[in-house]
Amino acid sequence: MKVKQEKVRKFLSKQIQELSSIVADLDDLVTEIGTEYYRVAIFGSARIQENTPEYKSVYNLAKSLAQNGADIVTGGGPGLMEAANAGAKEGSKKTKSFGLRIDLPFESGFNDHLDIKFFHKKFSSRLDEFMRISNAVVVTPGGIGTLLELYYAWQLMQVGHIKERPIILVGKMWQGLIDWMKENPLKKELIDQKDISQIQIVEKMEDVVPILQKEIEAFYK
Repeated sequence: MKVKQEKVRKFLSKQIQELSSIVADLDDLVTEIGTEYYRVAIFGSARIQENTPEYKSVYNLAKSLAQNGADIVTGGGPGLMEAANAGAKEGSKKTKSFGLRIDLPFESGFNDHLDIKFFHKKFSSRLDEFMRISNAVVVTPGGIGTLLELYYAWQLMQVGHIKERPIILVGKMWQGLIDWMKENPLKKELIDQKDISQIQIVEKMEDVVPILQKEIEAFYK
């Protein structure tokens, strides 16, 4: 009985590996096809409420990016995700507001400011979708989920699995993280200075648009 179960396990494991390779190839193909609009993924906390400075700042950032011709991509949920999607809808009727939802016990449904919706059961496929459809990443205040999104994008760029793209951290909370990266992994030669250089930090949301404006303009040439 145990021998039979082991054979079944090995067979299924091989089938899953082959399927994963096919999905990866298709993902690369779709990525190469490209998109009509420049897209910015905005990551941030689901816990920050509407009547806060952070919410209003993210709303204004997404609105400004949309006015400059960028689609906005978020996790499609509440908090700063909702702020970004709402700002995107207000900023332009031409660009799109994307939401990539995931099934979580403390979040229910999509926010009300989306043109295009995707649903994922696992973080892994959702993270890949973020990277596949986005040209830039903006990280606003957030917790473990936001850190996961940041580090995933950062590592994929480090190892060359995705093309170079702007990764911008917004707010004072991120400087301490980068300082820790320099003091520990970098000093111990576990990462390179080039890895640190892939990240930009700005204090204010309004500092993001001038950085991405040239990228957006170059995309449409």
